[in-house]
Amino acid sequence: MTITSREQKAAPTGEGRAAVNDSYRWLVLIVAGTSAFMGALDGSIINIIIPQIQAQYQATLGDISWVSTAYLVTISSLLLSAGRLGDMWGYRPVFGAGFIVFGLGSLLCGLAPTLPTLIGGRLVQGVGAAVMMALSPALITTTFPGRERGRALGMQATLTFTGLTLGPSLGGFIAGQWGWHWVFLINLPVAAVGAVLAYTQLRPTERRSGQAFDFAGALLFAAGLASVLLALSQAETWGWGDGRTRLFLVGGVLLLLLFVWQERRAAQPMLPLWMFREPAFTSGIAASFLQFSATFVLTFLLPFYLQQYRGLSPGAAGAVMTAQPIAMVSVAGLAGWLSDRIGTRIPATLGMSTIAAGLFLVASSGPGTPVARVALCLAVIGLGAGLFSAPNNSSIMGSAPGTGRGWRPPCWPRPATWAWSRASPSPAPCSPT
Repeated sequence: MTITSREQKAAPTGEGRAAVNDSYRWLVLIVAGTSAFMGALDGSIINIIIPQIQAQYQATLGDISWVSTAYLVTISSLLLSAGRLGDMWGYRPVFGAGFIVFGLGSLLCGLAPTLPTLIGGRLVQGVGAAVMMALSPALITTTFPGRERGRALGMQATLTFTGLTLGPSLGGFIAGQWGWHWVFLINLPVAAVGAVLAYTQLRPTERRSGQAFDFAGALLFAAGLASVLLALSQAETWGWGDGRTRLFLVGGVLLLLLFVWQERRAAQPMLPLWMFREPAFTSGIAASFLQFSATFVLTFLLPFYLQQYRGLSPGAAGAVMTAQPIAMVSVAGLAGWLSDRIGTRIPATLGMSTIAAGLFLVASSGPGTPVARVALCLAVIGLGAGLFSAPNNSSIMGSAPGTGRGWRPPCWPRPATWAWSRASPSPAPCSPT
């Protein structure tokens, strides 16, 4: 092929291509960070206004907990499906749709006249949040090379923790000035900006031909996980011996077992179980589960402790809770940079140990504990979370198929003793890269 002089002039140099790539990486980080910021802001704002919502609707603690539970159950149930749709249809259209659906749910919550309507709006929000949470790390991982991945995820974590930092104080101020409904409505402009950036600035990714969506697996996983979470969240209200608790718990476990069976036999499974043969991937997922399980209870109950038990105003309670995300922001970027240089194990382990120490300090607090000491305990937890998040996420994403060093690609032939999905067709052989 002959290249003309005009084509030579139009072709970018190596430095020009690098500059374009660098600028696009920053753009991807901004779009992914916007979704992380909005999701974190919404989560931290909700916690601070839960007591006001309970007072307006005269709801029990079990009923009002569904304002948070409905959101989290929806996210947990749809994460796999959202990620799979992004792989099949491309990240740009699915990611942009996540912003739109999240904004629609925020509008429904802001206009909700009753508690059931509010919970319904939170369900819609959860659908949009599931899409953004599933695809945001994937966007960063596929855009940034391995040597920069930890720093990029650290920057995303910084934006996440910035949303967590602003949430309590901003939520307390808005609720005190205009009412809790406006706390949801502030998501609308952020969601609009995110959708515009996603659709106009992200490059289209290649749609994979010959892909099939595992509807049976998606349905079994969503129904099973939702049933188990429903039983666990309502057990204190219904009673552990109540027939409803047992029905949802046993039924959910059976559905999840059917999901595993389905994934072992599906040609294109929703969750390839062979991924869990990689120790770094499995341990990272388990560590994240433990960290979120330990800290979520604190973020839900602490506003009740500060406002109803200690008598603080929503604004003052929000200021105390801000200590945790401020500490997160202060170390998240450093932790990501550090993981690129010394590996993920040391900062992630140090972070989890610090979280455990902070939770122990909070558990030892009582009615006479100074509020400043409570804030200090929260700062210790935030410091640990900031150290843990980016390195652990980098470890998970780096050990996923096709991204980590030493990982055997899915196209390699499976051994005859493959136990995770014996019924699935073996991938086509290929040579190591």
